Amino acid sequence: MSLPTTQGKTLPDAWDYKAHPSERSKSGGWTSAAMILGVEACERLTTLGIAVNLVTYLTETMHLGNATSATTVTNFLGTSFMLCLLGGFIADTFLGRYLTIGIFATVQATGVTVLTISTIFPSLRPPKCTRDNATICTPASGIQLTVLYLALYITALGTGGLKSSVSGFGSDQFDDSDPEEKSQMTNFFNWFFFFINIGSLGSVTILVYIQDNLGREWGYGICACAIVIGLVVFLSGTKRYRFKKLVGSPLTQIATVFAAAWKKKHLELPLDPSLLFNIDDAAEGLKMKKKQKLPHTKQFRFLDRAAIKDPSLNEANKWNLATLTDVEEVKLVLRMLPIWATTVIFWTVYAQMTTFSVSQATTMNRHIGKFQIPPASLTVFFVGSILLTVPIYDRLIVPIARKLLKNPQGLTPLQRIAVGLVLSIIAMVAAALTEIKRLRAATTSGLANNPTAQIPLSVFWLVPQFLLVGAGEAFTYIGQLDFFLRECPKGMKTMSTGLFLSTLSLGFFVSSLLVTIVHKVTGNKHPWLPDNLNQGRLYDFYWLLAILSCLNLAIYLVFAKWYVYKDKRLADEGIELEESETAFH
Repeated sequence: MSLPTTQGKTLPDAWDYKAHPSERSKSGGWTSAAMILGVEACERLTTLGIAVNLVTYLTETMHLGNATSATTVTNFLGTSFMLCLLGGFIADTFLGRYLTIGIFATVQATGVTVLTISTIFPSLRPPKCTRDNATICTPASGIQLTVLYLALYITALGTGGLKSSVSGFGSDQFDDSDPEEKSQMTNFFNWFFFFINIGSLGSVTILVYIQDNLGREWGYGICACAIVIGLVVFLSGTKRYRFKKLVGSPLTQIATVFAAAWKKKHLELPLDPSLLFNIDDAAEGLKMKKKQKLPHTKQFRFLDRAAIKDPSLNEANKWNLATLTDVEEVKLVLRMLPIWATTVIFWTVYAQMTTFSVSQATTMNRHIGKFQIPPASLTVFFVGSILLTVPIYDRLIVPIARKLLKNPQGLTPLQRIAVGLVLSIIAMVAAALTEIKRLRAATTSGLANNPTAQIPLSVFWLVPQFLLVGAGEAFTYIGQLDFFLRECPKGMKTMSTGLFLSTLSLGFFVSSLLVTIVHKVTGNKHPWLPDNLNQGRLYDFYWLLAILSCLNLAIYLVFAKWYVYKDKRLADEGIELEESETAFH
């Protein structure tokens, strides 16, 4: 019955900025989506424009050590992605996606403005000096670091809140019950990934060059202007946007299921699952969300107690009683956690591309004729590899995989992630061998004791590790996004994105932890990660990451083999997936 209404002038589940039913012809679509894509491109340009070249600012301007600088960068990026969970919770429960984007874009602009100001005033930086053996550079003071960290973490807060809602609000502009708009939504996600990488290209080329040659104040000032321009463009589309009602955070559903199961832990589970409370039994007074009924499974049976009726508890309270379908949705999330955990190590490897790989580049010959490549601009090979891998996969790998694996999609999401994990291992092996070659060049040229000297070895020796990790990201990123969107229950799509982004966050934090442990364990006598990389053993750190990645891959393959896709599990139970559940492709 909803079809004629949906295909008519207004949409039944979308409203305009005045809270009136949204008119199809005057709202949503590509015009609205383009404005949302604009703010995402500016966000990516700003965040990566700061992060990719931050390690050189910390070492050369703030005079911090290599290990301290690396952990500062990874902690900043890790916090940015972790705060996506907070942003998603706020958007789903309190503010909605539109207000969340507007508020947190303003927060990000504030943070970048403070960062820009910190680069303008000399009192907020230590005095300049050349880092050689004859000079002891004064590191940044407590006040100087406080201002810097305040700016970075205000920016991280804004990034997390903004990033959590952009893709969701963009997809809200299309009606997935309309075939034409449904097709446009699929294209939106393709363009979303494209614009992310366009923003990345701009940051690792133009912005990095400006920061290194014109000054950080100009580079960061452009970042601040970019996010303000993105915010203005976003707000200018207010009258055309489609707004959806708040659905509540799926984190609340998970919490209520666990709370209800814990309250009834003393009760015995019935042998017949049909005796458990389910959607069909829901009282009319309860506001139940329309859901696809899921079959009962035997895993994690302790959670089934949440669906036991207990007369001693107020059953109208969602914290006391959950439907069996709610319980099964939480079980779906729990089944994904081993895959979630075993993808974290990839992003730990990824983190090295913005830290130690950039530090390596600063010591090597970066000249092309008279032009000198900024160290952080090596990341252009990383971004370029991503943009090349996607079409190569679609045009070459998918047709071959279809024939060999008899899978219409080519590689499954879990197989794509596995390819990314393998590429990350090869990348760390390449990085270790390149570092050994770099150290030999430093020794034979007599420059090992000079941390600022340029070693007569081309910086392009670093290209393989950037290309391999970039290609690995193309497989892992899209594989993870596909996996989490496909396998999460329909009502938990926002959280599925949060789960995906949290693996990036934890990868950066694991990198920080590893650097801290290695720096303390190896000490001052034979440090792996000294301030002068020419006297260190960075190659051993790369070997360590390669070994950890191999162990992680073995564990991942065990869990990937154990995992049963949701559509197959439901098909085995004789239940067909709703069309919207399989619409990602």
